[in-house]
Amino acid sequence: MKRFILTGLLIVSALAVSLTMAAAHRKQEKTAAAPASPFGNVEEITAAQMRDYLHFVASDEMEGRDTPSRGLDTTAKFLAMNLSRWGYKPVGNGEGHLERYFQRFPLNSRRVQPEASSAVVGGQTLKVGEDFLISGASGAPAAYPGTATGKLVYVGHGLMLKAKNIDAYQGLDVKDKIMVVADAFPQGTNFRDFSGKPGVDFDRAESYARTHGARGIIYLPSSSTISFWEQRFKSSLNPSRPRMESAADAKRVPVITISEKAATALFAGEKLGFDAIKKQMGEGKVTDTFDLGAAREATFTVGAKVDSVMTQNVVAVWEGSDPVLKDEYVAVGAHYDHVGMRPNGDGDRIFNGADDDGSGTVAVLAMAEALAKGPRPKRSFLFVWHAGEEKGLWGSEYITDNPIIPNNQIITQLNIDLIGRSKKEGDKNPRNAELSGPNGIYVIGSQMMSTELGKLSEEVNNTFLKLAFDYKYDAPTDPNRFFYRSDHFNYAKKGIPIIFYFDGVHEDYHGAGDHADKIDYEKMEKVTRTVFATGWKLANLPTRPKADKPLPAQLAGN
Repeated sequence: MKRFILTGLLIVSALAVSLTMAAAHRKQEKTAAAPASPFGNVEEITAAQMRDYLHFVASDEMEGRDTPSRGLDTTAKFLAMNLSRWGYKPVGNGEGHLERYFQRFPLNSRRVQPEASSAVVGGQTLKVGEDFLISGASGAPAAYPGTATGKLVYVGHGLMLKAKNIDAYQGLDVKDKIMVVADAFPQGTNFRDFSGKPGVDFDRAESYARTHGARGIIYLPSSSTISFWEQRFKSSLNPSRPRMESAADAKRVPVITISEKAATALFAGEKLGFDAIKKQMGEGKVTDTFDLGAAREATFTVGAKVDSVMTQNVVAVWEGSDPVLKDEYVAVGAHYDHVGMRPNGDGDRIFNGADDDGSGTVAVLAMAEALAKGPRPKRSFLFVWHAGEEKGLWGSEYITDNPIIPNNQIITQLNIDLIGRSKKEGDKNPRNAELSGPNGIYVIGSQMMSTELGKLSEEVNNTFLKLAFDYKYDAPTDPNRFFYRSDHFNYAKKGIPIIFYFDGVHEDYHGAGDHADKIDYEKMEKVTRTVFATGWKLANLPTRPKADKPLPAQLAGN
């Protein structure tokens, strides 16, 4: 009972703070009409305004805004409350006054059921925890329920990287078999090599198994898994921490990781023993693949309870004034989720996410407020605060696959993800080496799909605040893969021209130190005003920017 009382008090407290803040802003509303501006009501956006909003969104009471969580839900209601106050049109599917601004969508919650899990591999009965874990690569918990039975095929590292001429599956048929996979990367490769079109330019074991008819996967233990076997065991069986996934990602084959002892027994008498495989894994030189002996089979069952839970994007429309152009939309978005809490960690356990992406969340909110209190543009605006970005761009994937506004009516999507931090003069911290300065911002995608959009973006900046636009990451082939790592990516996949604004990674990226008192609010004001001015210009163009460039090869067909 105490827990439920505490939960209620936190939410009531948080909403009380938001209502107080809203009242304060109402007192500051302008009583006279704003002077004419080529960029609309852009001066309504202020550093002080966003500081207030961010100290709410990134407060401890929001508990890191995990997807799903009560902190995320409270933040969603705070956003919806303000949208309602300002007269925005609700376009969601939620029920209730504020929930009208919610686009609800399902997630799956998977809890391991060790008592319902079993394995017989190579004729040996294995015991969960002692001989096998319900886990995937590197011992990460995985609970895709089901039973796999079949002959065994060793696929080495199980990777395909076209650019590196690496293909573990050449000459192998995995259909109706169980894949045995070494948990290792080939020497000289890393996560940055996984660029391009999945299944064509690269593939991993679990996606390959799913698309090529394999019945399941048995991972061989890495040195890390072996060293921390007991810890992995406890993590994989912890019933208080369900694994969350997008409902669209639920169809996967069952996966386990076997122990060093079980792996040694499995490969006894084969052309390559596990000791040799383990040595290859350590050296990054896993090259052998082969069908295991005809008598080698396995059957294993992963027991997991799967429940459906709901979360939400926050969505609203500001209708344009032109009777024809109002049917076209400028979409503006940010993700309002972060990575939550670490309840068993030491020190600061709440990952507040002030920059990532509290900064984008409140920047979009400030833009919505400015638009509502100023002149009306010709085209309409669609504002979206996406959930689940940190888990795999879930919210943006859902809204572009289940559009509230037809995708072909969206002329551009402007995405804001981390715009609040600046590299200070004399900062020698290598983790801040790529952080932009107080007058700079990385701009990604503006010139990738539309020549006209790129020119407009530059012209607005050059005639307004003259930020230092940095195009360092403006390519699908960027080794950091920033183009793929935020919500604009799912809009681009639908052929919608995008611009992504980003300050760069820093020492507190996905860390517990990403607090609101470390934000450069003057920079946030400049960047947010620049994004608003760009959106205003787009909303009042006589014709929409032409998408005159073909989709990058990495996106075509997705």
